[in-house]
Amino acid sequence: MPEGDTVYRTATKLREALQGKELTRCDVRVPKFATVDLTGCVVDEVRSRGKHLFIRVGDASIHSHLKMEGAWLVGGQIRRVPGHKIRILLHTNDSRVAGVDLGVLEILDREHDMEAVAHLGPDLLGDDWEPRVARANLVKDPDRPLGEALLDQRVMAGVGNVYANELCFVTGYLPTTPVSEVKDPLRMVQRARDMLWLNRSRVNRTTTGDTRGGRDLWVYGRRGRPCRRCGTPIDSDSSADRVSYWCPVCQT
Repeated sequence: MPEGDTVYRTATKLREALQGKELTRCDVRVPKFATVDLTGCVVDEVRSRGKHLFIRVGDASIHSHLKMEGAWLVGGQIRRVPGHKIRILLHTNDSRVAGVDLGVLEILDREHDMEAVAHLGPDLLGDDWEPRVARANLVKDPDRPLGEALLDQRVMAGVGNVYANELCFVTGYLPTTPVSEVKDPLRMVQRARDMLWLNRSRVNRTTTGDTRGGRDLWVYGRRGRPCRRCGTPIDSDSSADRVSYWCPVCQT
């Protein structure tokens, strides 16, 4: 599931494939921007901001958000994807890149591209990370459920549903716990930073410290399976927009 660490890793991959190179092909398959052709322009920078990604080319900035299903593929990976799923193709003399099933794809004026993410809180994997600002954002609405607050990108940018559930578990709170009951919100946001930072270069994300399949997460996706700490079956709730997972004993 694409979260801040996935986008950070994607930006690194695209930087290696595109940065400093001239585009020999630019095919944008989104009606609003289908006439945009950046062929002949040099890719100056690829950067991530939370779950958003920017490819700066000439005077333009290609802004994308993976949402739930999106991905950026490089080289031979592209051959495995049906053409109708591709939203953009970028080629250089020695590389090929495709944006597939992107939830958001738009071409912005490079000078103002950061306006698209001005509403975001501090980026957990960015140069602007500031834990005390993230803490202040988190406690701003004391009655808000913790799980919901962690998912709000205006609090801090990069946490998705996997990390929100895992953070609640490792800190011992139910996702429904009001933010006002979190004893150390600064430690909470710092723990979020630690989780994403340690996973920023891993394909196999882990919050338990074990990257082996089936051992990598504490509660997420483990409904009915025994808690790794106490053995109690993991519970879940799918009535909201996002599914919540928790241990009824370890999270009180």
